[in-house]
Amino acid sequence: MRPRIQPIEEQWLEAARQRQNRLTKPPGSLGRLEEVGVRLVAMQKTLKPRLDWGAVVVCAADHGIAAEGVSAYPSEVTRQMVHNFLAGGAAINQIAGVCQAKVYVLDVGVRGELPEHERLITAKRRLGSGNIALEPAMSRSEAEEALEAGRAAAQRAIREGATILAAGDMGIGNTTAAAALTAGLLGLEAEAVTGRGTGVDAAGYRRKLEAVQAALRRAQRAMGDPAQADPLDLLAQLGGLELAAIAGVLLAGAEAGVPLVSDGFPVTAGALVASRLEPHLRGYLFAGHRSVEPGHTAQLEALGLRPLLELELRLGEGTGAVLSFPLLRAAAATFSMATFDEAGVSEG
Repeated sequence: MRPRIQPIEEQWLEAARQRQNRLTKPPGSLGRLEEVGVRLVAMQKTLKPRLDWGAVVVCAADHGIAAEGVSAYPSEVTRQMVHNFLAGGAAINQIAGVCQAKVYVLDVGVRGELPEHERLITAKRRLGSGNIALEPAMSRSEAEEALEAGRAAAQRAIREGATILAAGDMGIGNTTAAAALTAGLLGLEAEAVTGRGTGVDAAGYRRKLEAVQAALRRAQRAMGDPAQADPLDLLAQLGGLELAAIAGVLLAGAEAGVPLVSDGFPVTAGALVASRLEPHLRGYLFAGHRSVEPGHTAQLEALGLRPLLELELRLGEGTGAVLSFPLLRAAAATFSMATFDEAGVSEG
């Protein structure tokens, strides 16, 4: 069952802007931080919003498309990196530590066994997706189950105190799947959205581009114009298990009224799917950063988002999203400033 997401209420946006204009500062002097704060007021429905601990749900799964030589790393790195997340040794662990965020790992299709861990959520439906150049990534029912696994993981994080939510990704080959899915959703050519991912060389890039083109041709034969297809059907054809789970994480967060932050290219592909399923989700979504992957800009434009950070990141894991958490907290905190009347400060 799809979540029901409440639209952001215009009356709260207007009330927030009115208070914003009375705070002890020149109007507009906090730049984009002001509009971020206005949106947070409307989400929390209080003129003094507050954000505490955040959470990132790193969704992990393998991809059959990796067999086409589209990544600089072998498929076993997916499982190895999940071990690294659980041991606290990855970039997301370090960034989350300084940005007041808890890291959860959701296994929706990692090949191989993983150890039990308090932050590991196991919802493995199958061992990786199909090779999308040759076959669908998964069945529609598998896509729905992966989406629901993401929703359940997000709900757990929120129950355990998360007031800001991000999704992260881990899956060798997933920028190839994200490129195919993005091209299908937005009606773009493969060249417009396919980048070098983990840093493949020229030959690797050609293989990757050819794989995306093959996946799009196959999907078009199977379902007609991908841009007109049901988003879940398209996800099943061209996506990946963790991309489906990412969509579920974001849907559950918006349903709970929690501010959401997108990360890089694969996560934003999941956000595109989620927004097609529930358009009101966009009101709760911020863009943490802009990846150097060429398709990320097209995704952000389609979602109507401007990135909070421009750091030339391309790691994934939720790193860029979590880096922006302090900015959201600062934007919320500015509404606890005094107004000119409260402070007895003369206006210009």
